[in-house]
Amino acid sequence: MSTHTSTVRPGATLAEGRPAGPATQPPRRRSAAARRLRRRALIPALCFLAPMLALYGVYYLYAFVFLGQTSRENVDLSFSGATDAGWRNFRLVLTDPLFWKSIENNLLFAAVQIAVALTLGFFLAVSLSSGVRFRRFFYIAFLLPSLVPLSLFATVFGQMIQTNGGALNQTLSDLGLASLAQDWTGSPTAAYVAVFLLLTYLIGLPIMYYTSDLTMVNTAVLEAAQIDGARTGQMLRLVLFPMLRTTHKTVILSVLLGSFRWFELIYFSTGGQPSGGTGIAGTYIYGQMFPSTGSAEIGYASAASVIVLLIAIAVSAVNVLVQRRRP
Repeated sequence: MSTHTSTVRPGATLAEGRPAGPATQPPRRRSAAARRLRRRALIPALCFLAPMLALYGVYYLYAFVFLGQTSRENVDLSFSGATDAGWRNFRLVLTDPLFWKSIENNLLFAAVQIAVALTLGFFLAVSLSSGVRFRRFFYIAFLLPSLVPLSLFATVFGQMIQTNGGALNQTLSDLGLASLAQDWTGSPTAAYVAVFLLLTYLIGLPIMYYTSDLTMVNTAVLEAAQIDGARTGQMLRLVLFPMLRTTHKTVILSVLLGSFRWFELIYFSTGGQPSGGTGIAGTYIYGQMFPSTGSAEIGYASAASVIVLLIAIAVSAVNVLVQRRRP
């Protein structure tokens, strides 16, 4: 009678005698190790970013304190002889129709550029990514206005829309369309059209956002839609456009926040004309600090800046909340 002694090899299960695979750490140990690694990586990152964060922190802290202090004072550019004004500056700003007109223009111009970016910008990005001829030339043509300083671009555009001697009216006259020539900064409707045209030229960055994300699109989905008989327009509208939802959010948020920094764009193109009709928050505040007549109202301008800052924060917060709630 023989006795058979079986041994279990390391790495084999008792029940099956098959290799159990590589040993894995318990979830708690693995998560604790990951946290330790993150903490170790965080220390060099903070040391590297600390000088820049300190500089920005001091700068913004000083700016907020300065605005908070001067917004409740009656003071001019000399900053001497300041008197306490309480909340008077804020009440004057909130009851000024021209201020609310500037905020309305900010949101209107942002809405126009968002609409152009989500339609024309998306279409141009897809067209250029599909291998169209001379696409490098078109990339340069669309990106150049967004890469040059806004003040330079707006100044050139402002010269083009001059009523007398402007390139736009001169071109219309040469083409036999003199009836379409306008006083682009004297008529409210024409001034709005001029700003809309200016914003249309600034779709270079949205095109760049879309182009970069199109390289990561799963082409198998598009091929499946094509096999199912989807047309090109249907593929763009029903398949590709929803797939770039994250890019849409980036474009919308960047345009909304950027619209409150379009001072150079409006000041050097239309100058806010006619009579502040195309002015935005930046040109409104600048007009209070450097008025054409009278003395500067630094306290009033500071109060307007605080209100604009709060409005910009509220708009961006609402946009983020709305985007998060979307499926």
